[in-house]
Amino acid sequence: MHLDNYCPGCGGGAGNQPCAIVRCSQQRGGIEYCYLCDEYPCEKYDGIDAFDSFITHRNQLKDFEKVKKVGIDSYQADLTEKIAMLKHLLANYNDGRRKSFFCLAVNLLELQDVKAVMKQIAAETELHNLTLKEKAALAANLFQTMAMERNVVLKLNKKTSKKK
Repeated sequence: MHLDNYCPGCGGGAGNQPCAIVRCSQQRGGIEYCYLCDEYPCEKYDGIDAFDSFITHRNQLKDFEKVKKVGIDSYQADLTEKIAMLKHLLANYNDGRRKSFFCLAVNLLELQDVKAVMKQIAAETELHNLTLKEKAALAANLFQTMAMERNVVLKLNKKTSKKK
């Protein structure tokens, strides 16, 4: 997690930091990334990838390991590429119902897989005069196919509530 002294995520705003991970960083002098802490990985990360909130947590630990291996600059360059592709998807292939799906796909698939799907989408849409709804369905189907090939589930892992 990149904290930058303030996390606008779950807390919802400056001074509202109910997140245990953000509080932990602040208590340790504002450690920028958890993996830089001497105690990482700690109990705060036990089972963190088992369930999602409104965003996916599945790649957090794997991403920390990737940063340690390739370095922060390389990792951030990959994220910058993914962000650009996600923006393109949302601007050109979102029929109003695909934002969460595209966010999950870009987040959970490896960069080379996202690039490959983006090339397929461009090639297919160039050949045919498709409506936005058809382009959105095509893009979603291509991402879903890639995800299945990689054994990645493009749905949030929600906790099931126990019925009383």
